[in-house]
This record gives sequence, C-alpha cells and structure tokens, in this order.
Amino acid sequence: MNIKHNTDIALKKSLIEKKLEESGEKARLEEYLRQKLIECGWKDELKEHCMELIRNKGLEKINLDDLVEELLPKGRALVPTSVKEDLLGRIKSYLESDPDYRRITGF
Repeated sequence: MNIKHNTDIALKKSLIEKKLEESGEKARLEEYLRQKLIECGWKDELKEHCMELIRNKGLEKINLDDLVEELLPKGRALVPTSVKEDLLGRIKSYLESDPDYRRITGF
C-alpha cells in the first residue's frame, strides 16, 4: 500500500508540474516568487552569505559545486514562511479552479 501511495503522490506531482508548465502559470509563479524574495531581503541576505563563504574559504579554494552545496539549504531556510504559504495558496487556488485537474485527480 505504501508503494501505491508513493506512486499516486508522484503521479499527482507530475500532473501538477505539467499543468503549471503548459498553462504558463509556472512562469508567472516564478516571477511572483522572485519579486517577493527581493522585497523581503532574501536575495540580499543570501548574497551576503555567499560573499562571506568566499571570504572565509578563499576564492582559490572554493568552487561552484561547493558554493551551491552550502547555499542551497541556507537559501531554503531563509525563505519566510509567509512567502511559502502565499505561494502554496496561489498554486492551490489555480489548481482548484482548473476543471481538468479536478477531474483527473479527484480533488
């Protein structure tokens, strides 16, 4: 049952991603998120953290992979809960208004 449940979740996730991509909603949500992150100072804070990592390790001793590995968890943690909730609400509202998605997923 657990395998079927995981398969169902993966299928629904795939459908959501496809629907958002095909409709152009994904691009609109990405732009909205980009603006919200700039407004809340996320971009500046992450940039400062990046510069700090480079200063501490030295430019010669750090590569892009190392930088991404250290910045990714920090970047995710710095996204304000309100921005995450707002984005999730927008995705949910979009999907709830889509008759094809409701029919396919049973939502």
